[in-house]
Amino acid sequence: MLGQHFLIDGNIREKILDAAEIRDGECIVEIGPGTGYLTAGLLGRGARVIAIEIDRRLVEGLARAVIPNLTLVCADALRYPYRNLSTPYKVVANLPYNISTPLLFLLIEAGPKMVLMLQKEVALRLSAHVGDANYGALSLVAQFYTDVRILCSVSRNCFRPRPKVDSAVVVFDPPRHPRQRVRHPAYFLKLVKGAFAHRRKQMLNSLSDAGFPRRNMEEAMHRMGLSSTVRGETLSLASFAELSNILSDIHADPLDEHP
Repeated sequence: MLGQHFLIDGNIREKILDAAEIRDGECIVEIGPGTGYLTAGLLGRGARVIAIEIDRRLVEGLARAVIPNLTLVCADALRYPYRNLSTPYKVVANLPYNISTPLLFLLIEAGPKMVLMLQKEVALRLSAHVGDANYGALSLVAQFYTDVRILCSVSRNCFRPRPKVDSAVVVFDPPRHPRQRVRHPAYFLKLVKGAFAHRRKQMLNSLSDAGFPRRNMEEAMHRMGLSSTVRGETLSLASFAELSNILSDIHADPLDEHP
């Protein structure tokens, strides 16, 4: 079943559906519908569901019944063109755990409201701040684009097959106000990901390895009063935004250097 663990707990399903605040006729993208347990709840709340499932056997099982307002897509969720959807949508899903982190980077940048079941470890990374052991690139990206909060913890006993870890339901709301203003969001994201590519390395070395010009980094860090030995996990979201903006001042078109 390609790393999927299927939710079987009705109380948790209702919490997910309530948090999604589904309006009648609203488009919901569900990733990894599996046997259709959450799907049925979404449809019962009046949603139009686009269910993306890579396992053809599961798609065939769901397709045996003709279900109104359900569109089944047999595809890799990591390759689905979410930005091409012609209507506003939300994502409500029990994400396949083996692809949850790369999928989160993709979905968060796309910007919809989301209610997701995730490994508890990933949920803690999403909500972590400077000084937390779980703080990293995923924390910064999530908090730059969204208001993220853990709705509830979920025991491993709420799934079949039973996973080896506990889980959590996480809610991502589009922020009412921009977290930080950055002139080049794509460059900011490359900066954040590069800073945490090698967690044990000093940030200057890690970013140099990621292709950022060392001389530009040294100048920007000097302007901010940062030590050349600073590590990414000690910088806040505001500091990364400031560093990104200073670097874009130093180089008129920073994305030219990072195709």
